[in-house]
Amino acid sequence: MTTEAPLDSPFPGALLHVGCGYSPLPDFLSFLNYSETRLDIDPRCEPDVVASMTDLGDVGAFDLVFSHHSLEHLAPHDVGVALKEFHRVLKPNGAALVFVPDLEGVEPTDDVLFVSPAGPIAGLDLYYGLRSALLDQPYMAHRTGFVSNTLRSALESAGFARVVIQRLPDHNLLAIGYVQ
Repeated sequence: MTTEAPLDSPFPGALLHVGCGYSPLPDFLSFLNYSETRLDIDPRCEPDVVASMTDLGDVGAFDLVFSHHSLEHLAPHDVGVALKEFHRVLKPNGAALVFVPDLEGVEPTDDVLFVSPAGPIAGLDLYYGLRSALLDQPYMAHRTGFVSNTLRSALESAGFARVVIQRLPDHNLLAIGYVQ
């Protein structure tokens, strides 16, 4: 459901939550008080907009595009298409905030790397998708992967003027791509 930013918000703006699934925005974004538009390809998630991230359609202009663990579900040739779509729907001075699994130094084995709220995560899960979820949600398979350099290159190729990459705990990559 789209929510309106409070009139007294220190950061009034609009946020597109791409690949929202059933997940709410994380708490660390709540201080922005942005109005959120939820977009997902799966209508069962009850997003505001049912669309693929490779064709966002006419969804309007946003200050921030947020994508949390969605890009890895695309085929490699579709990643650039999606990132160009993120860029296209951003207002001048807007940004894309993207999280993906960090495959740097990860081997596709059964060795548990960390424990998430979904349970133990092994290298095989980071490469191919959480195996326990794939049993009834095969579309959650990972079709591509990233390390810092490949994520940076993808964002730059999509037209982002400035890209910041940060490696985070539990094999997460954070990228912020800025539009001029």
